[in-house]
Amino acid sequence: MIFGKKPTTGNKQPRTQPDAARAGGTNRPQAARTPQPVLGANDPVPRDPGSSRLVHLWSDGLGTAGTRSLQVILVIVLAAAVVFAMTRLSLVILPLLLGVILACALWPLIRLLRRWLSPMLAAWIVLLGAFLILGGIVTGIVISVVSQWGTLSEKAQQGFSQVQGWLKDLPIQIDQNQLNEWIGKATEFLTSSQFGAGALSGLSAAGNFFVGAGTLLVTLFFFLKDGDTIWKFFMSWVPERVRPTWDRAGARARDVFGGYLRGTTIVAAVDAIGIGLVMVIIGVPLAFPLAILVFLGAYIPMVGAAVAGVLSVLVTLVSSGVWQALVVAIATVVIQQLEGNLLQPVVMGNTLHLHGLVILITLTGGSILGGIVGALISVPLVAAAWAIVKVFSGRETPDDDPAERKRRRKVRKLAKARAKALAS
Repeated sequence: MIFGKKPTTGNKQPRTQPDAARAGGTNRPQAARTPQPVLGANDPVPRDPGSSRLVHLWSDGLGTAGTRSLQVILVIVLAAAVVFAMTRLSLVILPLLLGVILACALWPLIRLLRRWLSPMLAAWIVLLGAFLILGGIVTGIVISVVSQWGTLSEKAQQGFSQVQGWLKDLPIQIDQNQLNEWIGKATEFLTSSQFGAGALSGLSAAGNFFVGAGTLLVTLFFFLKDGDTIWKFFMSWVPERVRPTWDRAGARARDVFGGYLRGTTIVAAVDAIGIGLVMVIIGVPLAFPLAILVFLGAYIPMVGAAVAGVLSVLVTLVSSGVWQALVVAIATVVIQQLEGNLLQPVVMGNTLHLHGLVILITLTGGSILGGIVGALISVPLVAAAWAIVKVFSGRETPDDDPAERKRRRKVRKLAKARAKALAS
């Protein structure tokens, strides 16, 4: 022993007791001291092989595609159910939609009159004025077009026959049987009861409109008087954090409805006046009813104006001659190109920012569901829906905001004025 300590011999290490032994426990083997795992409430439950195979079946690419397909089918079924319900309730839905579109178109006038008048008085003035104007237009259309539709259809039939005779003399071989079948179908559609059924299928919706005229007038009046209050009521059910987005979406839909109706009316009036004046100058007997048809056709994008123009050319061909028909055809093409490239972008802006294929599909679906009235309102509805989608998906551009476009126009005008002032 050195300095009171017992020396250690060799490499023998000092014995150390386990922590448990020092704490008063027993020195048990490690396996005996390790507690067995116990499943808790939040621990994953072991899966059996069958469920694992089922999960793997739906987790690969084909399973994901199947899941998405089921979701798409569910959405389509839900949309079809909504459309079916709307067709069954057309007597209520159509006047309501027409009231919304008309209220959006008349809203700038309401906002102007509210500077000096109460909302009640402003709504009454605008409603009575719109009722008198629309009533006069409808009365003029009925008197001028419906009363002379027999003559128009007869002239169009003769024009088809004359064009058919010209096609026979062309050096290009044309299947005459197929051509006769096409012309026979067109003639039957224009002169027989089939056109009456087709037109009256749209006019039946218009008839429902007249039957529900009270609904239209009441809804239009309240939209004009309390439109902003009604919108605030709906927004009270929307969470506050997303309320600005919903407000912006509603404003875009309102701008689309109003801009589409106002812009289309201006474009239709320019087309009808221009083509009508040309037909009056060259002496076409049915110039006024044909001009009315051109005006109405402009409300159906891409298709209506072209069909009305062809009908005008055919009637002019029979009633006035080849050269007069050629003049009407050239005037129709020139006027429609000018308004489409110069006037329409100014009066409508980005209101109807839809691809041509989308417009054609929309017109087809709208005409199937609602006849002529369905074709008239389907395009602005889809355009408004697309504007709302752009708001919620974050795809808006500065050109989509009418206020921003107006501000940019003012800036450009000021820049031009300053440039002129500096140049002088």
